[in-house]
Amino acid sequence: MKQIGGYMFFFGAGSIILSFMQMEFILLSWISLWGEQVAWIIRIALIVVGGFLWLTGKKMEDQDQAPQQ
Repeated sequence: MKQIGGYMFFFGAGSIILSFMQMEFILLSWISLWGEQVAWIIRIALIVVGGFLWLTGKKMEDQDQAPQQ
């Protein structure tokens, strides 16, 4: 879950940065077909959901590694 969240966050943040340079990831080029507003909503959702999954996965990973008494 942590790895998927990291990828989602990376692609969302990267897509925002690239959009300012009039570029886009090939994987996410379809979001611009739905309009500028929807594309921004999808980018922001990727960042929020990806960050949540990454943090949740990290917390679960830390709990698994903690010594149990």
